[in-house]
Amino acid sequence: MAKMNEEFAFLVLSIVAEIPPGQVATYGQVADLAGYPKNARLVGRVLHQAEYYGDYPCHRVVNSQGACAPNW
Repeated sequence: MAKMNEEFAFLVLSIVAEIPPGQVATYGQVADLAGYPKNARLVGRVLHQAEYYGDYPCHRVVNSQGACAPNW
């Protein structure tokens, strides 16, 4: 990953790690909190690769309809 993408990835993963058990956030909300409101799809890409960075609760991030992404 390029340096900016790696910084974005760690920012996204730190936000996801703070989602409390029993709660969810959308990809768009995570992107907003990261300061990149138009990058919800990039949040999904980061979460798809999260296994390379450690154990994160990616299942707490849902799409705008409140459902898990297809094939999850």
